Amino acid sequence: MSDIIKILPDHIANQIAAGEVVQRPASVVKELLENSIDAGATIIKLMIKDAGKQLIQVVDNGSGMSETDARRAFERHATSKISSAADLFRLTTMGFRGEALASIAAVAQVELRTRPHNSTLGTSLKVENSVVVSQQPDQTAAGTNFSVSNLFYNTPARRQFLKSDAVELRHILDEFERVALAHSDIEFVFFNNDTEVYRLPAGNLRKRIVSVFGASYQDKLAPVEQDIEALRISGFVGRPELAKKTRGDQYFFVNKRFIKSPYLHHAVVASFEGILAKDQHPFYVIFIEIDPGQIDVNVHPTKTEIKFQEERQLYNILRATVRGGLSSAQILPSFDFETPAEGFSQNMTRPARPAQTGSASKINPQLAGGEDTEYRRPVADDQTRLSNNLNNWEAFLSGNEMVEPLDEVL
Repeated sequence: MSDIIKILPDHIANQIAAGEVVQRPASVVKELLENSIDAGATIIKLMIKDAGKQLIQVVDNGSGMSETDARRAFERHATSKISSAADLFRLTTMGFRGEALASIAAVAQVELRTRPHNSTLGTSLKVENSVVVSQQPDQTAAGTNFSVSNLFYNTPARRQFLKSDAVELRHILDEFERVALAHSDIEFVFFNNDTEVYRLPAGNLRKRIVSVFGASYQDKLAPVEQDIEALRISGFVGRPELAKKTRGDQYFFVNKRFIKSPYLHHAVVASFEGILAKDQHPFYVIFIEIDPGQIDVNVHPTKTEIKFQEERQLYNILRATVRGGLSSAQILPSFDFETPAEGFSQNMTRPARPAQTGSASKINPQLAGGEDTEYRRPVADDQTRLSNNLNNWEAFLSGNEMVEPLDEVL
């Protein structure tokens, strides 16, 4: 019997890997922006054309790469983020698997120009179909300039499954906004077809939220804050008038990484019980800082799903923290919101949080597809609302018991 198992050529293996990493232009945007952040950039510029199908370009003032690193970065599983399996449980960077650049270069025409700050000469590198077609010295600015052209040019079957420019642009904007919200201490600029869409100077989180979503959010944000030895919860929830009948304006960040968690989302929604209708979705931007050893981020190709070791305790602390923020903003009656950390491990070390200063501004984009219509809840009679809220709170606080979410809503 002849042998039938063969080792795939690198360019085919890279294209298969790209199927997971590069699903659409927005996937490339996410990977390149995160690389710039990991490189320590303080200014990041994103330029796209034809919704990213023709061009995706990210320019930063980060650390840059040497000639050797620039070429090695396109090899599969090449990364500066980890060196051992144990590092997977101490991750503090955005990327770590070392597949992004190899996957992108397998399905696009890529040009990289980069220079470390301590070098006078940089490197220019061109890669097509996983093959380096040219590499030469370059008088380029310090940092990295990454251009991705003609996405899926060599896999036309995948290119034809891309959606309209309006849909693909919306996905790119979603990724850009998530990264910008998570890193308000970094200046971001975004151009779409040579038109400036966003200019977000470094600033604090409140100003960044207003820059991204509009001036109407300025006075409708309630801060939430909980700081215990085990973890820190911070951010903002929107007042009831910011709630909408459509989902989308809900943002969880764990150690600055955007995640999706129906379980934790339910905790926030439950905090609004009695003040929002069941078909309304609150606005929130919430950061959770926790020991990386207590979570596992290596469970999904896009890294938007993670596992918590003590998810149930986190649910209860998060719900009480949001309730406390609503009460402090006089959206709920005032109660004592000192949240016990019983059941939550105390042997964790919270990662350091960088200071956020400055101001932010926005140039309003003309987004394809229009905007969601805000749904405003009629203002109830004050006495009726107060009575309802008190009844809800008595039920919630009676017995000082831990509150569990309803499985059927997850």
